[in-house]
Amino acid sequence: MSVSPVRPADPRVSVVIPARNEARNLEIILPKLPPVHEVILVDGNSVDDTVATARRIMPGIRVVHQTRKGKGNALACGFEAVTGDVVVMFDADCSADPDEIPRFVQALRDGADVAKGTRYALGGGSDDITIVRSLGNRGLNLLCNVILGTRYSDLCYGYNAFWADTLPAIALLSSTLPKPLDGSMLWGDGFEIETVLTCRWSAAGLRIAEVPSHEKLRVHGASNLNAVTDGIRVLTSIVHERRRASGRRAVSAAPVVAAPVVAAPVVAAPVVLPAAAHAPASVHAPAAVHASPAGALEGDAA
Repeated sequence: MSVSPVRPADPRVSVVIPARNEARNLEIILPKLPPVHEVILVDGNSVDDTVATARRIMPGIRVVHQTRKGKGNALACGFEAVTGDVVVMFDADCSADPDEIPRFVQALRDGADVAKGTRYALGGGSDDITIVRSLGNRGLNLLCNVILGTRYSDLCYGYNAFWADTLPAIALLSSTLPKPLDGSMLWGDGFEIETVLTCRWSAAGLRIAEVPSHEKLRVHGASNLNAVTDGIRVLTSIVHERRRASGRRAVSAAPVVAAPVVAAPVVAAPVVLPAAAHAPASVHAPAAVHASPAGALEGDAA
């Protein structure tokens, strides 16, 4: 896919922050955000005063409540509420450096469709990632590059920015889909969202620029990330997204074969002319029937 819309030189920036029980961290990080078009807080059913704190610190903040559970669903809910030109994905736990936002936006202004943060490029780094998580991330990153033919250096990092007009190309799950009755999460609703986004940006042919980023330590609370279970979801997502991309390429390459239209014979009712008529009635051929192609294939639901 080639995305080449007319984009503003000075884009309006929308910062989307998924948060669940992050009141104490929001007190620290919200005042540090640079001036932007809008800040959207997506509350994940917090039981502390996350929403009240956010509104106290930043009265103009927009609050959206997520519809299912998981970081992926929270981000999808936030993306649907965006009114700016550029979307910045920003974590609420103080691990993302707000001073880096202009760097991400500049990469987009310079011609990229997506500015993807990386902790493994010159100028990047992490104060938070453990040796086990780093090894797992590198392994998954290598596997993703082999399977998808990409050259990413940091697959699972969640600090990214992109033009809002690319959202239709990645087709995330709608916030209106119902929750699974068994309490599980739909694919794309969990921490695998960064992998899903990365794979779909690549499959859509978007121009991706990696931006060095330094991940800081979470200040308050504990992460909801589980290295094993979430690692398995990421691995499964890579395989799933590879199949999804292959299936869509096959569909787009297949010729459209119109079903034959069998016209029923037209049987004219006998016309009885009155005796005074001098000219025979003229018979008009029926209008031509044009076959239309089948409807477009709908997006993948998982």
